[in-house]
Amino acid sequence: MTINLMLGDCLERMKEIPDSSIDLTVTSPPYDNLRTYNNTLEWGEHVWKPVLEELFRVTKKGGVVVWVVGDATIKGSETGTSFKQALYAKEIGFNLHDTMIYEKNGTGACGSNNCYWQTFEYMFVFTKGKIKTVHRLDNGKPRTKGGIKTGRITKDGIQKVEKRSDAEGKLQLRSNIWRYNVGFTSGCDKTGHPAVFPEKLANDHILSWSNEGDTVFDCFMGSGTTGKMALLNNRKFIGIEKDAEYFDIGSKRILEANKDE
Repeated sequence: MTINLMLGDCLERMKEIPDSSIDLTVTSPPYDNLRTYNNTLEWGEHVWKPVLEELFRVTKKGGVVVWVVGDATIKGSETGTSFKQALYAKEIGFNLHDTMIYEKNGTGACGSNNCYWQTFEYMFVFTKGKIKTVHRLDNGKPRTKGGIKTGRITKDGIQKVEKRSDAEGKLQLRSNIWRYNVGFTSGCDKTGHPAVFPEKLANDHILSWSNEGDTVFDCFMGSGTTGKMALLNNRKFIGIEKDAEYFDIGSKRILEANKDE
């Protein structure tokens, strides 16, 4: 499959990508300077606002951006930066298609002793107009015999319950909370990158929002997880990484995945 790996500042290198040419972006920005990534990036509005603007420009009509992000806690208060980013994405034209949760299994005790342990990040799913590709995944469990009841609110405000009779023999669809093993429970090889999300997370979004032959993009390529899974699922890939060390790590993983294909 076609691969285009770019070393450099994503705000500069994204200018090389044509308008409306990306089907799906799966990325995780270096939120709230929780990690400085070898001091290559100072994170803030001056970065994430133009990044989101560029993502809107390069995304095809009906395309998707999956933005995996969390918040730092400063002086006892969460920053709320993730919400600011989601609202800004809407302001510039994206639809907020879904606010999904990435639940991390295996984090151990994480966070303040005055709060419950922090075990999740947001996965904002932005779309450029009406979404064009949806392949909803199942959770591996059989549906209830006799169908699934679903509710909707009618125009007069009355809730109507409907019953689907086609459920027998099929599997249950997932909720929008996805749980993945991380750290010592993940079973994944070390990549040398401080903030790797699970390969299955990237894989599941790629399967959900794109088709074979589509172009998948990651503007914060890091260790190359999105690129690796894109190629293994017969998608084209474009990746940008500013840090030379991580670019080498990510490029190696991606090229090896392409060789396997």
